[in-house]
Amino acid sequence: MKKIVFAVAFLVWIPFVAFGQDITGTWNGELNIQTVKLKLVFHIQKTVNGYNATMDSPNQGAKGIQATSVSFKNRTLKIVVANIGLSYEGTLSAEGEIITGKFKQNTLELPLKLMKGAPEKKSRPQEPVRPYSYLEEEITFENPFAEGVKLAATLTLPKKDGRFPAAILISGSGAQNRNEELMGHKPFLVLADHLTRNGIAVLRYDDRGTAASTGNFQTATSSDFSMDAESAFKYLQTRKEINPEKIGLIGHSEGGIVASMLAARRRDVAFIALLAGTGVRGDKLLLLQQELICRSSGVDEKTLQNILSINRKVFEIASQSPRPEQLKIELVDFLKKVVAKNPGAKPQNMSEDEFINAQVNQLTSPWMLHFLKYDPALSLEQVQCPVLALNGERDLQVPAKVNLESIRNAVAKGGNKNVLIRELPGLNHLFQTCKTGLPSEYGEIEETISPITLKLLSDFINSLN
Repeated sequence: MKKIVFAVAFLVWIPFVAFGQDITGTWNGELNIQTVKLKLVFHIQKTVNGYNATMDSPNQGAKGIQATSVSFKNRTLKIVVANIGLSYEGTLSAEGEIITGKFKQNTLELPLKLMKGAPEKKSRPQEPVRPYSYLEEEITFENPFAEGVKLAATLTLPKKDGRFPAAILISGSGAQNRNEELMGHKPFLVLADHLTRNGIAVLRYDDRGTAASTGNFQTATSSDFSMDAESAFKYLQTRKEINPEKIGLIGHSEGGIVASMLAARRRDVAFIALLAGTGVRGDKLLLLQQELICRSSGVDEKTLQNILSINRKVFEIASQSPRPEQLKIELVDFLKKVVAKNPGAKPQNMSEDEFINAQVNQLTSPWMLHFLKYDPALSLEQVQCPVLALNGERDLQVPAKVNLESIRNAVAKGGNKNVLIRELPGLNHLFQTCKTGLPSEYGEIEETISPITLKLLSDFINSLN
C-alpha cells in the first residue's frame, strides 16, 4: 500500500476577526498522525457575511477544500466540514499569530496549532520544470465498463518521429491524482519525465472521482481500478505515435495488484513493472505493515501484541462472514468487547456507538473487504509477459523480502521465466534513500525517487524486443 491506513485529514475553516486582529491571509499547521506528518494550509478571505476559507493538504495533493460552517465567539473558533465528519476548535492568541486547538475526524483526535503565514516550501530538485524537451498533451478517455467514469490524464511523448513503447502509471492505495502526490512529492511526474526523456511514452491519469476525473472512488475496488487501467491501455492502442505491441504497465504498491490483474487477462500487455508491489494476501500484508511500523516507532511489545491480536480477529471476521449484514453484527459485537477491555481505545469526544460504527464502516467498505481477501499470487501466476519487481530494503509498508519471495514463487508457478526481481538497499516505500523507512520521513527527504530505481525502469523497458 502506498499509504498507511489512517483517517485522512481534510480540514477547511472559515476564520474570524477577534479583538481587532486580522486573520485574513494564509495559515499553516501540521498534524502528527501516528508516524506521518500531514501539512495543512488555510487561505482566509473576508466576505460580506463574515469570512470564508479554503484548505490545502499539500502532502495529499488536495487544494481548495471548502468549509461548510464556522463560528467564532470569545476568541474560540469552531469549524465543521460535515461531508467528511470533521471538526476543528481552536483559540486565537492575544498576538493574533497562533491558533491553538484540536482537530477531530471520526475516530481521530489530534492537537493542531496554526501559524500565520505560508509554510516553508521543501526542496524537490527532481521535479521537472517547463519547457520540457518532449511533448505533453492533456487528454480524457472513458471507461466503458463503468458508468460515469471519465478519466483525465497527461500523455508525454518523445519529441521525435517514430512509434514509441509506452508505460501506463497506476497509483497506489487511496485517491491519487495523476502525479501520485504524497507528502509534498510528485513521484509519477518525476517518473514520467525520466521515462519520456529516455524514449518511452507515458500515460498517467487521475484516479476515478479524483481531481479532474469523474466517477465514485469510494465504492470501487482494486478490480474496478483494473478496468480503469484497461481503458487507458485501449486508449493508447488508438494513438498513431504508440507501438501497440509495446504498451506496458507500471504499478506502485496497490497499483501492482491492478497491473497484475490486467496483465493476467490481457496477453497483449507488453510488460509489467511492480514498484513495491504486493505478493501476499491483504490481511497478512496489513498485519506485517502494522508490526514493522509499530516496532520502528518504539511501541512496547505488550501493546503491539494486543494490537495485532485484535486486528487478526477483526480481519478473520471480515474475511469469513458471507453476508454484509451478518458481518456488521459480528464486528459490532467483537468491537464492543474490545472497547470494554481497552477503554483507552475510544476517543473521549465520541460515544461508544459512534466509535464502533466508524470502525465498522471502514472495515466493511468495498475496497477493504476486497483487499483483505485478495491474494495477488492468483493473478501473478497467470502473467506471461516480462515482469520487473522492485522493492526498497527499508520499505515498512510492503516489506521487501516476504513480498518479493511471494512474487517470485507465483510467476515461477505460472512458468514465466522472463522476470527480474531486485531488493534495493537503503530505499523506502517511495523508493527514496532513507534512514529508517518510516512514513514520517517521506516529506522530509528531498529525493523523490532514487536514480537507481529510475534507471532500472527505463533500462528494463528499452531492453524489451
